[in-house]
Amino acid sequence: MQGIVISKNADLFTVESEEKEFMLKASGKTKSTGIFVGDNVEFDKSITKVCERKNLLIRPPLANVDRMFIVISQKPLIEFSLLDRLLIYCKINDIIPIIVINKIDICSHEFIDNIEKIYAKHYKILKISAKNDNLSNFEDEIEGISVLAGQSAVGKSSIIKAIFKDKINIEIGDLSRKIERGKQTTRIVKLFKVGGGYIADTAGFSLLNLAMVTTLEARELGTYFPDFMKYIEKCKYRSCLHENGQCGVIDGVKKGEIAKERYESYLKILSEIKSRKIY
Repeated sequence: MQGIVISKNADLFTVESEEKEFMLKASGKTKSTGIFVGDNVEFDKSITKVCERKNLLIRPPLANVDRMFIVISQKPLIEFSLLDRLLIYCKINDIIPIIVINKIDICSHEFIDNIEKIYAKHYKILKISAKNDNLSNFEDEIEGISVLAGQSAVGKSSIIKAIFKDKINIEIGDLSRKIERGKQTTRIVKLFKVGGGYIADTAGFSLLNLAMVTTLEARELGTYFPDFMKYIEKCKYRSCLHENGQCGVIDGVKKGEIAKERYESYLKILSEIKSRKIY
């Protein structure tokens, strides 16, 4: 039989097949290759084969991801460098990214307008309020295996709970009033059926170092920023890293044609990659 791994608890896997769930362990030959939530598998009394993967994410530990909903909000304060890292992570892993502005009932018009000004030309943006069940446009975008990502306390678990109307038990984390940063609450990865696809609830990202989880090289980084592309063509040197000198990207930033937030993200990521000494 064939199915998809929808959850993992220690060495026990829940596999969905033909609308039924099976609790299985791995056979000896599949233990060595590893089994992840999202894997398509063959099984009998145990899991006997893991099928070829489209991708395998380290953070979160999830296979065969098709779409990533990157959830942001005005509170906790948005970390542009994390958002940009996730967008790059998607491109590297052949995942369609969708930026989701949650809590629009409390976000200012200025905040929403700024996000759209920076990203809307190159990425799809959804505006929702999990608190007010304004999620129809979100659910319509779920295809294949979709994953939620973003900072803690931006409302990822609240989105899941709003979709299922309390049919599943997910702990909702409270935003720390003292420091206005989220407390991570989600500890495991599990797939939930939504329409013809699945959505995974995953732990909130507070840090994603691309130098640690990818082989991205410094000279490639600029090409992962689509808003840089026409300016890169104006750089004096093909090897330009857009830090100084006669650089089209820097000129674009100075003219206000490239968002300062994006360029600052680029420099942070570049520094991480350069510290790994890959050029």
